[in-house]
Amino acid sequence: MKGSTYRRCYCRDGGGKALGGSCPKLSSKRHGTYAVRQELPERAGGGRRSFSRSGFETAKKAQEVLDAVRALLALPDGSDTDGQARIGDLLEEVSKDKKASLPGLEETRRRFRAGQPLVGVMTVGDWLDEWHAAKKREKSTLRGYGSHIDVHLKPGIGHILLDRLNVGHLTEFFDAINDQNEVIEAENTARREQQARATWGKRSRPPASETARLDQERAKLAEMPPYRRVTGAATQQRIRATLRSALNSAIAQQLLTFNPASHVELASGKRPKAKLWTPQHVAHWRETGEKPSGVMVWTPEQVGVFLDYSEADRLYALFHLIAFRGLRRGEAVGQAWADVDLDGALLTVSKTIIQDGWTPVESTPKTEDSAATIALGPLTVQVLRDHQTRQQAERAERLEARLPWSETGKVFTDTDGAWLHPEKVSDVFRRLCREADLPPINLRDLRHVAATLIHAGGGDLHAIKETLRHGTIQLASDTYTSLLPEVDQEVARNAESVVPRARRETPSGTAAHAPLTQDPVND
Repeated sequence: MKGSTYRRCYCRDGGGKALGGSCPKLSSKRHGTYAVRQELPERAGGGRRSFSRSGFETAKKAQEVLDAVRALLALPDGSDTDGQARIGDLLEEVSKDKKASLPGLEETRRRFRAGQPLVGVMTVGDWLDEWHAAKKREKSTLRGYGSHIDVHLKPGIGHILLDRLNVGHLTEFFDAINDQNEVIEAENTARREQQARATWGKRSRPPASETARLDQERAKLAEMPPYRRVTGAATQQRIRATLRSALNSAIAQQLLTFNPASHVELASGKRPKAKLWTPQHVAHWRETGEKPSGVMVWTPEQVGVFLDYSEADRLYALFHLIAFRGLRRGEAVGQAWADVDLDGALLTVSKTIIQDGWTPVESTPKTEDSAATIALGPLTVQVLRDHQTRQQAERAERLEARLPWSETGKVFTDTDGAWLHPEKVSDVFRRLCREADLPPINLRDLRHVAATLIHAGGGDLHAIKETLRHGTIQLASDTYTSLLPEVDQEVARNAESVVPRARRETPSGTAAHAPLTQDPVND
């Protein structure tokens, strides 16, 4: 196919007609610019076309572009008319945009051999949408992927061409998240301080002189940004994991050869270590409102206060089951009577109810290890029997009153027998915690309480792993090694207290032993 470089100018005669090659000034090498024209393979449906580009300062630069175009045209075999048409489509598309760069030879060769589209560009956002739509996972997992994509990845890097994404882009992306975190923290602090100024901290009604001031402060508070959560280190790690998985799929489809998400450095994002609500921690919390850790766990005494207080609540058996046997919230809500053997004191976890947005949906447990059979203690068996009797009475009352009752077969249901909404359970738990005046924990942390009770009862990490159905003992160890020594200290104190002693400790806390050396006794 014909192709050449030539020199051209844009001079016109008196009538406005372009002079082209007849311009007398073209005899000077400094006049005009160099251009390229290369004939392209015919379109698939027929029709001639060409690649053209102008504006080169030297003949050498024009020739380099012509050589690059010819190298692209040489990628298909001479008999591959379809391949030749594809390369022609690519070069025709590039020729239309005079500012577009010529496609790289190696990248085009890779795409051509993989049968991937050559015309058009795919952004990171385009690929993330395509990857997410084709992903086969649990709904809750897909919802997490979607949140990472829509809230963080697409706004931050979605506009970047997929094959141009590099580690530098991702470093800037996560740096921007951390910068925004600083803004959020500053705004939250300012709002907290303003809220204190806008609050009358006494039980009595404020006097007239204070009412006007409080109204002004509340007006200022209404204009401030709402409280927002920062995107912490653990969340950033999950965002990167989502991106890394998507880019690995792109590599598998030969859209990429390198995964920058595997090489960007982030903070560790480790889970906060669980801590017990010791008297010192409780005192600090009551004084400042600050929790020592993101994961707090009640002591056995505090568990007892909670269970005593909540015993009259219709969901008491659910909280009792989680506290002693460590079921997850969705597993407890999804537990069926058919999987409970009260005579054999066994319970099989086989279903879970999770939220798809706000809608409850039934699913299989989180992992294969989560679907297992665990033993029940005699007190738990009796609590479940009492709950079953109470549930049957509720059913009989509703049917007698000709009110609907849903035969779901679940152990824990709403007042009409329907599924319990998982968030409703959390709402009841938070309310009971407040009413019992206990230091706060999350409902999921009640599962950690089960680990401390198992350990306090003599169980080791293996027993905790089996009961809580962790995938590995390493996971149980990583989660509870910081917590269990505190339980051990309490066990050690209790062990000492059960042994009666004749000696008493001195006020300084040291035992009143006789000195090792004594003066001789005179007879």
